[in-house]
Amino acid sequence: MKRFWLAMLSLGLVLAFSASAMAVDVKFSGSFYAAGMYQDMTSFRSTNEDSVYLLDSTYRAIATVYPLYTYGSLGGTLTTFGVLSSLRGLYDYQYERVGGGSVGHSTAFYYQRLRVETDFIVSPGLKLVTRFDALERIWGGVRGDGPYQGGFVNYNYDPSDSQSAGTRTERQNIAFDWAYIDYISPIGLFQVGYMEDNGWGTVFGDNAINGASVGAISYTVPIGQFYINAKITKANDNSSSAIAPSSTTDSDNDSYSACAIWVPNKDIQIGLLGAYKRVASGRADVYINPYSLPAMVKAYAYTVNPYFKAKFGPVAVEGELNYAIGKGKWEGAPVDPLIALEYPDMVDGYDSKIENLTGYLSAVADFGMFYGGATFAYVSGDVAATAIDKLEGGFIDGGVDFQPCLLMFSNDRNYWAGSIPGYGYAYSGMWLGSQGPTPNGGVMSNAWFGQGKIGVRPIPALDIMASLSYAKADEIPTTVLEKEYGWEIDVTGTYKITNNLSYMLGGAYLFTGDYYKGTNLNDVKDNFLIINKLTLTF
Repeated sequence: MKRFWLAMLSLGLVLAFSASAMAVDVKFSGSFYAAGMYQDMTSFRSTNEDSVYLLDSTYRAIATVYPLYTYGSLGGTLTTFGVLSSLRGLYDYQYERVGGGSVGHSTAFYYQRLRVETDFIVSPGLKLVTRFDALERIWGGVRGDGPYQGGFVNYNYDPSDSQSAGTRTERQNIAFDWAYIDYISPIGLFQVGYMEDNGWGTVFGDNAINGASVGAISYTVPIGQFYINAKITKANDNSSSAIAPSSTTDSDNDSYSACAIWVPNKDIQIGLLGAYKRVASGRADVYINPYSLPAMVKAYAYTVNPYFKAKFGPVAVEGELNYAIGKGKWEGAPVDPLIALEYPDMVDGYDSKIENLTGYLSAVADFGMFYGGATFAYVSGDVAATAIDKLEGGFIDGGVDFQPCLLMFSNDRNYWAGSIPGYGYAYSGMWLGSQGPTPNGGVMSNAWFGQGKIGVRPIPALDIMASLSYAKADEIPTTVLEKEYGWEIDVTGTYKITNNLSYMLGGAYLFTGDYYKGTNLNDVKDNFLIINKLTLTF
């Protein structure tokens, strides 16, 4: 009898596990890459001349000390720090080098990333979609992204990661970006949870592939040749909670959007999106604000985003326009007397107009073995003369997914090797955002950009491409005299080893423009980069 019950129990367990296996189907997809990068210079500077801004414990600039003529001679200025304590109270002062800094040096390292998407298919039309990144790190490199790095203040510190729902430290081990329900109901597609955001239209302006995910509710319904979508996203929440007790309320960053896409055939696609974005995170902490000047406690904007994609024989053309208009509001007089003295307009009830414009147009002709094309892109910049009254740049940009070059506007290069500063570069905090040029970084902003490219496929498995790009600033900050970012030549070769494994070898040379001179008469240096990358997709 005991054997009978043991056999029945074993059979029950087998049936139970079999039922679970039959109820859920699991599908995996993803990618892995291992790459090596050599970058000739970490800055465009040719001399070590410095100036110093004095920062308080919250990293806000409060005064200019005086120029430094020898890099590393900061010790001579320490005695002046105490004189300023009467202006702001006793703080743990830090400093920020501006106007110059160290001469750049070369850097070389290997890095990798594993990305896995897993779909748990519960039933036809219902699934749970997840995605995580793992072991995203430099081989043997320093791990972590704390506020202090190597004994110095890390001004790039961010408790979140611009490319993930997790922190950079988590991604160096494992961090989930997506976890959402995907349900095809009789009345349309519902998606609820953490998912990609801002993947609209063309790759320009997108933050979907490489950008941070957001909590969202999305609804899509097809109607004939049209696809209609409505979406609510929560990018930032500062409500009081057990993790972060707070006395603030109504201080979140939210967006609401609706769009329609018309697809009359496989060669034509036209879409129009309208969105309302409300940013009130400045209410939670006025010194941690997502905007440059003016420092706004609350901002909102309406955006209109049309795009098109069309193919005419061997020629593919696409374009996108993004326009944002709105207001930023200062809801209380500045608590800092120095800031109030410098910016008297930033008082309770003062409004600043937001008006940003971006545009993109690309055409590629593919004739099989040979192909060629051209790309134009534009992102409006902030006008220094109207920094308080109007924000023409900063609300929308080119997006992290738009990476037309290996050096300029390359989010991947910037993420791993960091920005490349020139002269006149100031701490990009709340009140110094327009006082120095933005270094060459990842996301295209304040720029006119043009590129021509040609390519050849001598054999089906090999693709060789060369491009020539030019970029200049739309507007120049107060400490910059010229607009030219520079000219860049890129050459890449990609060999498809198998259907799922490819190897890329590329090089870039940037003829650095005078924009990075700031107001300094010193020369800037050109830069070049060599990269090779092994990519596996599955």
